[in-house]
Amino acid sequence: MVQCTIQTPLGTVLATSDALGICSLDFENTVLEREENNVHLEQLKQELQEYFNGSRTTFTVALHPTGTPFQLRVWQCLCAIPYGHTISYSEEAKMLEHPSATRAVANANGKNPIPIVIPCHRVIAKDKSLGGYSGGLWRKELLLNLEKRR
Repeated sequence: MVQCTIQTPLGTVLATSDALGICSLDFENTVLEREENNVHLEQLKQELQEYFNGSRTTFTVALHPTGTPFQLRVWQCLCAIPYGHTISYSEEAKMLEHPSATRAVANANGKNPIPIVIPCHRVIAKDKSLGGYSGGLWRKELLLNLEKRR
């Protein structure tokens, strides 16, 4: 595992990768004693820069999140939500063919280890309110507004 910090409009993020892909992206103000990079972290830095400057709408960096089989399915479903669009937690549960599992889906979204790249910010409450976001609602709002402008 290797780690590096990346400066974004959302603050400093701590990215972790293994040989297979990006494992996590955490909103932290961590200063690493020793930063390391690999091909996945270098690609992530480039893709995040392009995303925030408006020239990228999809990520292609390899991902390697760890979670339960259900969480992995939920996170895969999140990647199918188009840039600039939002869905509700109940719509996401229906996409997963578990329409009564809205709470479980929302919980899995909250455990998404690679926010931004796995776009859990695109899921909002049924009443169109923002719902929750582990990185803070101000970050979710900023991401949604960024995508609306493009």
